[in-house]
Amino acid sequence: MTKYFLYARKSTDVEDKQVRSIDDQLAVLHELAKDENLNIAQEFIEKQSAKKPGRPVFNEMLARIEKGEARGIVCWKLDRLARNPVDGGQISWMLQRGI
Repeated sequence: MTKYFLYARKSTDVEDKQVRSIDDQLAVLHELAKDENLNIAQEFIEKQSAKKPGRPVFNEMLARIEKGEARGIVCWKLDRLARNPVDGGQISWMLQRGI
């Protein structure tokens, strides 16, 4: 069965602009995983802006996907994953390679 990682992120620099808390994101993601019968290997939670590359939790998650520990990421919105071209490029490159 294909394994997935859950990823929830909330930036610390624009608290008032973010609609969903991490707990809210996780609740939605767990419900989606249940409805779609997805096998969740682990949750990754990060409290950091994604405007610049170098988020440690995000980088660990991608490294573990590269190792084959999961085949995909379930997140609330795509902007939770990447808001800079470096991180977005990493995800695009992984998709192109079928990882």
